[in-house]
Amino acid sequence: MPKTLSCIALLVGLALGLTGCQLPTERWNAPPSGSVLFQDDFSNAAGRWQVTLGDVGLAGAYKGTFRFVVRAPETQIWSTPGLDFASARLEVDAARFGGPEENRMGLICRYRSPEDYYFFIISADGYYAIGKVTGGTPALIGQEQMQYSSAIQTGWAINHLRADCIGDTLTFYVNYLPVALVHDGDHTVGDVGLVAGSFEQTGVDVIFDNFIVLQP
Repeated sequence: MPKTLSCIALLVGLALGLTGCQLPTERWNAPPSGSVLFQDDFSNAAGRWQVTLGDVGLAGAYKGTFRFVVRAPETQIWSTPGLDFASARLEVDAARFGGPEENRMGLICRYRSPEDYYFFIISADGYYAIGKVTGGTPALIGQEQMQYSSAIQTGWAINHLRADCIGDTLTFYVNYLPVALVHDGDHTVGDVGLVAGSFEQTGVDVIFDNFIVLQP
């Protein structure tokens, strides 16, 4: 069972103070719906996730969470654990740890390379989007820009994110409420993971906890 939110809540509180192989597609051959396919509470710093450390930012385990710091403007950083799924349901707890509220944090699925994947993101000021990167070109799906939703807890709050990638249907939930549903068939299989990004302001700093992949 994933650990409680006490660790991530403690870290968010600390930050506030300081700111001051592919699964079979045949249903009869698949695990039962709701089966855990992969999970990580990031208590093991030497996990299987891709670590980033460079001028544009960093991504890696940090005190029982997975932390992203984005140091360059208009930049997106991601990390994946090296898995392969056709359809999957992803969930994670996400929170702003520092930096601007105008940020990006979320989930990715069907990641084949930095050039091709889907992403499901929110910002700490209350906006969301589903999008994709195809041939290295990012684009939102079903909307021209990120949209506001009252389902998103703003500021330093913890948000529970869920992304369902099932066939050509992509569904995004925030705090157990559906915020977007789109259809797209460009990417059919790939890795899962986490993503964070910046807009004009640098210093985006977000943390994730209790990542889980379930059979839809």
